[in-house]
Amino acid sequence: MTTLQIRIDEKTKKDAKKVFDKIGLDMSSAIKVYLNQVIITQGIPFSLLTENGLTIKQEREILEASEEARHGVNLDGPFEGNEAIDYLRKLAKNAD
Repeated sequence: MTTLQIRIDEKTKKDAKKVFDKIGLDMSSAIKVYLNQVIITQGIPFSLLTENGLTIKQEREILEASEEARHGVNLDGPFEGNEAIDYLRKLAKNAD
């Protein structure tokens, strides 16, 4: 057995502990679960999201589309009814 020491700000530790307490895990067990999942998946075992709840790729695509729209490039006409929702779902599906 080995010891792992990490430095983290108090608020992050406190907020994470609240979540772990709700699901019945102590901090050490939660870190062990995470590290085992890293091994199983051979990477980060979840999507890394920005503060907006999007992947970096999704944010980049939105920013690029916004820039194109400013320049009048790749514009579609206005959506009607559920077309906008369907379009956004298609974008989200293709981004994954």
